[in-house]
Amino acid sequence: MQKGIISIIYHSNHGHTEQAAHMLAAALESPHTVVHLIHVSNVKQNWSTLHGSDTIVFGCPTYFGNVSAGFKAFMETTGSFWYKQLWKNKWAAGFTVSSTIGGDKLNTLQSLALFAAQHSMHWISLGVLPRYINDEQTDGQNRLASYMGLMIQSDNSQQRVDAIHPGDLLTIELFAQRLMEVTLQSKNSLLQLDSATSL
Repeated sequence: MQKGIISIIYHSNHGHTEQAAHMLAAALESPHTVVHLIHVSNVKQNWSTLHGSDTIVFGCPTYFGNVSAGFKAFMETTGSFWYKQLWKNKWAAGFTVSSTIGGDKLNTLQSLALFAAQHSMHWISLGVLPRYINDEQTDGQNRLASYMGLMIQSDNSQQRVDAIHPGDLLTIELFAQRLMEVTLQSKNSLLQLDSATSL
């Protein structure tokens, strides 16, 4: 079994999204994966890493109901190779952070999914159902009831970064398991197909 290569490319202004990106990267670490964590400010030195990835996870804060300006700038730089479709058939996923429960984070995830679609990538949804006890939703896994991708609620401080809510931490871990599962199943299926066709 070959290792799955998963890259997280993210933008963060005040540290909240960076905190989430690091936690997701840590949850993705395994004997079967190679994980790269890239801030958009360092993307010029890491294009080859992204091009060589099996899965690319996009992350940014939600500002005024959409992706942050820093992440949008990154998206636009990919226009230089978009027409070559270098990311075609790679897997993509997304996460976003805002200081409110809603905050129009869904619109941000939809923007990230559309961006992936323009690069002909396959989108990995969150794949984590909310939990209910006595017909009431719990404050645990997928407490923000997102399905398109990972939503995280942070504090609203520009001076500190508080701990992520335990329910969001659990959702990060479950999302990481899904990302690994999809990446490894796909990669090894392709390897088996290549071996069969070369016989």
